[in-house]
Amino acid sequence: MNASPQSKQRVVVICPGRGTYNKEELGYLERLHSDKVHLLDVIDANRRSNNQQTVSELDKMDKYSMRVHTAGENASCLIYACALGDFTDIDTEKYDIVAVTGNSMGWYIALAAAQVLAPKNAIQLINTMGSMMTNGSIGGQMIYPLMDNQWQLSSSVQENVLEHMKQVNAISDCEVYDSIYLGGYLVIGGNEAGLAQLQNRLPAIDDTYPMRLFNHAAFHTPLLNSVSVKAQQMLVESMFQSPSIPLIDGQGKIWQPYSSNCRHLYNYTLGHQVTQTYDFSAAIAVAIKEFAPDKLIVLGPGTTLGGAVGQCLVASQWQQINNKQAFINRQKSDPFVLAMGMTEQRKLMV
Repeated sequence: MNASPQSKQRVVVICPGRGTYNKEELGYLERLHSDKVHLLDVIDANRRSNNQQTVSELDKMDKYSMRVHTAGENASCLIYACALGDFTDIDTEKYDIVAVTGNSMGWYIALAAAQVLAPKNAIQLINTMGSMMTNGSIGGQMIYPLMDNQWQLSSSVQENVLEHMKQVNAISDCEVYDSIYLGGYLVIGGNEAGLAQLQNRLPAIDDTYPMRLFNHAAFHTPLLNSVSVKAQQMLVESMFQSPSIPLIDGQGKIWQPYSSNCRHLYNYTLGHQVTQTYDFSAAIAVAIKEFAPDKLIVLGPGTTLGGAVGQCLVASQWQQINNKQAFINRQKSDPFVLAMGMTEQRKLMV
């Protein structure tokens, strides 16, 4: 029996970024989306035209390869294929998708989900941007927590990190920038000299942080100005159209259907979004406060984004979720965040 419009649950869909197709996700497309020939054919055709392995071939490899599967030109297209397949699997008789957002590269996937980009244009943009570092990455990224064990953000820790970054930037030939505000973490982008200096200065936490992110360039920093310029030379504004559902970008701005300026959306996507800080935390805060969803749905592959989303809920003290344990308890009793990469939760959505 189909759900009536009144009984549908309002959901905001969250698209994942780089680093979500890991060893555990090998075979994700084959397991869950081999039936979506129309979707995969468009992606694989674009890959073949660029003399690249298809996403189907990459997903079916016998063994996971850090070198192969995390390379930008491969990871971006794999994650896009998996996430878009998940998006099409959401039961729209049960869920009313009221907005869509994403983390970092997930912004491009969100553009596809909201039909700003037609399928051929979406894979062209994603493969173009993902392939920008094929001949060598520009800088890198590291991640560092700004919270305690119960996901309470610490202004003193953040101030300390920013002070260390300021000191590093005062050193000749060193550059570090806020790259992504990711829940309770700060992702820092910079050149190799700057990141090395910062890694030596930041207090070590749990023998894990500061952690360098493998095969990640200095996304969302001024170091990628040349990439932004090149992208605008390779990709045309006419690829973009008005979204079919509201989009929340990396500044927390909402792009509404019928009233979005496509030129501004193009300029943001290939300009500001490439070279300036991506505030995923702000995007989630806007998602819950402006759209009051019944659930947040995180697309696969992977499940790593769930923690960052939970940390955003704690920061907003959303529905009495005011620390890590409260989030865990809520997820056990009546999950607010549903991850399509988790088998049990996936059953609730498809």
